[in-house]
Amino acid sequence: MAVATADTPTEKALPPPGDRPWRTRRARWDLKYSPYAFVSPFFLLFAAFGLYPLIWTAWTSLHKVELQSPDQSTWVGLKNFTDLLGDDNFWNAFRNTFQLGVISTVPQLMMALGLAHLLNYKLRGRTFWRVAMLAPFATSVAAATLVFAQLFGRDYGFINWVLHFAGFHNIDFQNGTWSAQIAISVIVTWRWTGYNALIYLAAMQSIPGELYESAAMDGASRWQQFRHVTLPGLRPTILFTIVVSTIGASQLFGEPLLFSGGGSNPEMGGVDRQYQTLSMYFYERGFTDQHLGRAAAIAWAMFLVIIVFVLINFLLARRAQSAK
Repeated sequence: MAVATADTPTEKALPPPGDRPWRTRRARWDLKYSPYAFVSPFFLLFAAFGLYPLIWTAWTSLHKVELQSPDQSTWVGLKNFTDLLGDDNFWNAFRNTFQLGVISTVPQLMMALGLAHLLNYKLRGRTFWRVAMLAPFATSVAAATLVFAQLFGRDYGFINWVLHFAGFHNIDFQNGTWSAQIAISVIVTWRWTGYNALIYLAAMQSIPGELYESAAMDGASRWQQFRHVTLPGLRPTILFTIVVSTIGASQLFGEPLLFSGGGSNPEMGGVDRQYQTLSMYFYERGFTDQHLGRAAAIAWAMFLVIIVFVLINFLLARRAQSAK
């Protein structure tokens, strides 16, 4: 019968009797608290750069604070918010933001869905087309907007040159209302269509191929497969892109600012504020007029508008799901 020595695996695996309780407690603590340590950097960054600015903005919106003396404030309560209700420029910016969001988001997502459906088939050079779709998203906002501003120029723009051959007179895109909003929506659509198309494409590739095979065996056409197989499988992804696009539309700033000449006009958003968005009006009140309290109220109004639109999208998607 073999006698176990001090070098046997059994003796090496067992720690000294006095260390076992401490090591057991340490292993239990590690199992219990290490997940919180791994996720703590996110919460620390969120508290520093997300939660604290949100609370500070809420506090500022209840005070009269000027940019020249941010350390001096006067309590005004909800006056900054009640002033917004009677501010025609605020409601004009809200209406422009909503219109730009609709005429840029709806065509953008529909085009992205169609392009993703085409790229989902076996095409030659699929990798090239996917990279090309993402190229506008990687382009600088300033560069893209300045190029499109030249294309939509009144006297020498390419768009008016094409419209001239169709019998139309030159359109002053920058000083019009709907013309300017359509031009800005074209810029937004050009930049974000490929990004959303790749999101839809990734979601399409996760749909089991057996569903398409079964539909084809039942005699379903390509369009019927798209309606009854692809769209139901993309419903969560479509809701996600609608929510993200809604948030992006409510924060639209760079494109309309640069389209108007980078703020060279006395009032940003066109001479008649015909395409001034909520973000531009927030910037004007906070950094041009130097009223931080009123700007903070506009920021919180934008935050509440985003929440309302997200809830509406969620309820509509949930109602459509329950109706199935």
